[in-house]
Amino acid sequence: MIQMTVNGQASSLNADPAMPLLWALREDLQLTGTKFGCGIALCGACTVHVDGQAVRSCATPLADAAGKKVITIEAVGKGRVGKAVQAAWAKVDVPQCGYCQSGQIMSAVALLSVKKNPSDADIDAAMSGNLCRCGTYNQIRAAIQDAARNLSKGA
Repeated sequence: MIQMTVNGQASSLNADPAMPLLWALREDLQLTGTKFGCGIALCGACTVHVDGQAVRSCATPLADAAGKKVITIEAVGKGRVGKAVQAAWAKVDVPQCGYCQSGQIMSAVALLSVKKNPSDADIDAAMSGNLCRCGTYNQIRAAIQDAARNLSKGA
């Protein structure tokens, strides 16, 4: 039995500890906002937070989340930084197809949670593991900068 806290709720899963966290979230907990992209931790579509760190859930064994706090796209907007990032995403009109956006947002929230005023180089480094087939990288950077400005104003 794997026990963890997912989006603020205690969860117990009777599942293979080697199963990727992604499948536990999507199949067992029905949290389908986290997407499967590549399956080898290269595209970032599956990014979630485990104890505040952005991780690729497709390559994270369920056992690695045992006893930890997992936040997915379904709940990231409940926090101040997540709310600011999601608002900036909408304001800047980032998504095109939208498939990668949950992972993009999760990585952006992780960045702004530790770097309140990131430089372009900081943004590039933090987001480098997230691929967008639609090529909305300029909008993503603009949204992160907008969220950082709003957070620094106390919005």
